[in-house]
Amino acid sequence: MKRIGLVVYPGFSVMALSVASVFETVNNISDEQKYEVSYVSECGGIIKSSSGLTIQTDAVVNQTFDTLIVGGATNHSHFSSGLVEYISQAAKNTRRVASICTGAFLLAEAELLDGRRATTHWQYARDLQKRFPKAKVDEDKIFINDGNIWTSAGMTAGLDLALALVENDLGPAIAKSTARKLVVYHRRAGGQSQFSALLELEPKSDRIRLALTYARENLRNPLSVEEIASAAHLSPRQFSRAFKMETGQSPAKAIENLRLETAKNLMEQSQHPLETIARQTGFDDADRMRRAFLRAFGQPPQVIRRNLRLEHSN
Repeated sequence: MKRIGLVVYPGFSVMALSVASVFETVNNISDEQKYEVSYVSECGGIIKSSSGLTIQTDAVVNQTFDTLIVGGATNHSHFSSGLVEYISQAAKNTRRVASICTGAFLLAEAELLDGRRATTHWQYARDLQKRFPKAKVDEDKIFINDGNIWTSAGMTAGLDLALALVENDLGPAIAKSTARKLVVYHRRAGGQSQFSALLELEPKSDRIRLALTYARENLRNPLSVEEIASAAHLSPRQFSRAFKMETGQSPAKAIENLRLETAKNLMEQSQHPLETIARQTGFDDADRMRRAFLRAFGQPPQVIRRNLRLEHSN
């Protein structure tokens, strides 16, 4: 049985506690208890979260864990010297140390991110890089594993991190069963972007949201303005004007971004040839998809797929 230490401190985000449900679910679907989760803090006792929720914790002193997971907090500008020292020393005797969201700042304070690739919530990534220049911060990843150090983006990305830890321990079948039991997407790959082309558009009206949902579900189609406008129950002229006003993009540009996002995810999560992915995402052929990738990412699909596979193998 592997002992998991979930590290909290005053003002922590309750979202960090959700990862415990991943390990609890593994135990529930397994023949034997695979994990034991302990909630720990520097001195033990009751710790209050940023939302006012309190949790009883054990002191970290004289405890050993297979995996330490540090939760995030809105206020991440200062950590006690005792907690920083504990994390620094514990990392020497702990198989894995992980952080969720801004918990990466505590790992950085303990010098665990020096020379390592890491991520955090996109909103705080540049601050992390500025304060800790020895870290190699990638603000566009769901989670990153570099050696025995694991870091994740914010909010629900902690679940993806926890599922990845389970997969690392027990294999993909158990991780997939756990995700299904939790009714979540079978963990998003670490290289998947924190950003969503659909979310970035932030349409205000139900009609434009309906049109975007239709487009995403029908990317194989040519998706003319007339077709999408019909889904929104607007004339092509009304639709184009309203779409640009609400999203700041033309319908054509938004659809290309949706195609790019979907194609990139398929390249990472499947073994399909690029020609097949191009057809599935409405690019029609690999050459057209290649030109779109060069415009958006500055690299052709072959290079991006190779880099994603290298990330997974490390």
